[in-house]
Amino acid sequence: MPETRYLCVHGHFYQPPRGNPFSREPLREPDAAPYENWNARITAECYEPNARLGNFERISFNVGETLAAWLAAEAPDVYERIIQADASHLERYGVGNAIAQPIHHTILPLSRREDKVTQVAWGKRVFVHRFGHPTQGMWLPEMAVDYETLEVLAEQGIEWTILTESQVKEKPPGSGPFWVRLPGGGRIKVFVRDEGLSNDIAFNLGRFGGAGRWARTVLAPRRREAGPLTLIATDGETFGHHWPGEEQFLHWLLTYEAQAAGYEVLTLSRYLRMTGPVDTVEIRENTAWSSSYGLGRWATGSPDTPGDSCWKGAVRRAQDNLRCEIDGIYREEVERLGDVDPLALRDAYIEVKLGYTPAEKFLSERGIDLTGEAASRLLKLVEAQYYRQAMYASCTYFFGELTALSTRYGIASAAYAIRLTREAVGVDLAHGFRRDLSVATGRDPATGEPITGADIFDEVYAPVDGGK
Repeated sequence: MPETRYLCVHGHFYQPPRGNPFSREPLREPDAAPYENWNARITAECYEPNARLGNFERISFNVGETLAAWLAAEAPDVYERIIQADASHLERYGVGNAIAQPIHHTILPLSRREDKVTQVAWGKRVFVHRFGHPTQGMWLPEMAVDYETLEVLAEQGIEWTILTESQVKEKPPGSGPFWVRLPGGGRIKVFVRDEGLSNDIAFNLGRFGGAGRWARTVLAPRRREAGPLTLIATDGETFGHHWPGEEQFLHWLLTYEAQAAGYEVLTLSRYLRMTGPVDTVEIRENTAWSSSYGLGRWATGSPDTPGDSCWKGAVRRAQDNLRCEIDGIYREEVERLGDVDPLALRDAYIEVKLGYTPAEKFLSERGIDLTGEAASRLLKLVEAQYYRQAMYASCTYFFGELTALSTRYGIASAAYAIRLTREAVGVDLAHGFRRDLSVATGRDPATGEPITGADIFDEVYAPVDGGK
């Protein structure tokens, strides 16, 4: 009997935080026409058809919280199909096929350890909120990894994550799972995607001529040399949005063509119930799946995007300076209370954001005896922590232009944290942040005129705050 070969497809479904937190108006993005915004357009092109075809039931997947929250409010039928796919998998196999991700999709190796902890803790909590059970695995935003990030995952009970082949050294055949030993003495499981197959699907899918042809000419010939498991992992939006209509490719690959090529289709959580790691691998730190230039794309700028992307370093420096100021004010306010851990208080605040704890009861339920103006002041500072975390979303720096909507949204999150801090303690951090952002320079794509990060900040902040 030939040895069984297994195939898993993992879809990373994510949309950045869209819109200005100052505004409660419906989200409108003209370049998403004929739809009102990009979330609506991608739902119609990708999430809805994949949900309708039952593809979510056959893959491993993660859904970012910003996308999940939008779907729950604006496309509830699609949302329920996605949630039910995991529930059905759990009922049938004893494990779900969805996993969590850090809540704001921040590049964790560029974050301080305490912020890594918050992002992972909040990601775990929103997963339970959405899917009704704890997660076993966690997707790392952009697969960006270092050993400290893996240590945080392991410390918080995450059993496994996914990396790509160029991020590990001397990988044995197949996709794992493998052990990674951690500096502190622990270890964590990692699956390693087949980079060639995954990138082929991501960048060439529409040229394959269908799932059958691809399975016969690409998958089947690789079967003899493949390890026990072959993992394809890519953006879920590949199937229908990046490549229109190719949700059908995913459907037929998983329901028929992979089996015809000699593979049994399953999910990563099912595979882990069948077998565990045998080999150990080492990682290449400060790497990501979408860049061959380390983490420069999200830190200093890199050749990944066209034009001069040095503005990214200036925006991140402005955010880092703002973070230090906001955190200092927050810590000072909390330390006045005596035996209260400011980080634990911040991490617990996700219960308010998810609607489980009313804001007016949040402090008293944690033994903090504040009322009236004092309570309001502290709550605004904790809320500011949420938005100062959100300003670091990876999409703030992903694209080549300073004027990209996602960069504007990141600056708007920072501006909202500034406003909350000013309302709480009367300290206005806008001037320093605006000064730092003025170094970030680009050009208005409509007019060709120079534009700075300070100009964008003014657009999202000044109209609301009367130009202050």
